[in-house]
Amino acid sequence: MINTIIFDLGAVLIDWNPNYLYQKLFADEQERINFLANITTPDWNEEQDAGRSLQEGTELLVAQYPQHEANIRAFYGRWDEMLGNAIDGTVEIFKQLKDSGRYKIYALTNWSAETFPVAFARYDFLSWFDGIVVSGTEKMRKPAPEFYRLLLNRYQVKAAEALFIDDNLRNILAAEKQGIASVHFISPHQLKDALLSRGII
Repeated sequence: MINTIIFDLGAVLIDWNPNYLYQKLFADEQERINFLANITTPDWNEEQDAGRSLQEGTELLVAQYPQHEANIRAFYGRWDEMLGNAIDGTVEIFKQLKDSGRYKIYALTNWSAETFPVAFARYDFLSWFDGIVVSGTEKMRKPAPEFYRLLLNRYQVKAAEALFIDDNLRNILAAEKQGIASVHFISPHQLKDALLSRGII
């Protein structure tokens, strides 16, 4: 019996994309693609999600790639320009789950502790959660098993009674290893179908 829903945030409820910023900074599309793939990489960004300070992460890259200093500093200096709209279809599902009164609803997110307050102030629905566990605050991130267990223990959630929703298959597989049933998010429509098939909505 599922009584707890755990959402990822980025690409599930919030449209976050570095291209929103870097399309303004690069005239050449291939240069932009190369910069994001090889310099401000997802792996580098995830170290800030895991608790490394934005300043330390930035200075590390500037030292490695001084010729790209201005664009590297823009990553966090203009980070808010990477935030897009809420993903309305998922927010509607969240509201339906919340309004049902049947579930505790939490967020488990890989997000820098320094940038998360910007998002929290922008998206009203983030205040609907019964609790939010932010990787940068906890100094650990998905897919580390202890990060999932931290949420379970903090909020007295039984793994067998929870459902986890994330767009990253790596994170889904890690949750399932902890005994948490999961939905690999593709789209709001696909998520709604998955929840209907489980009798959750």
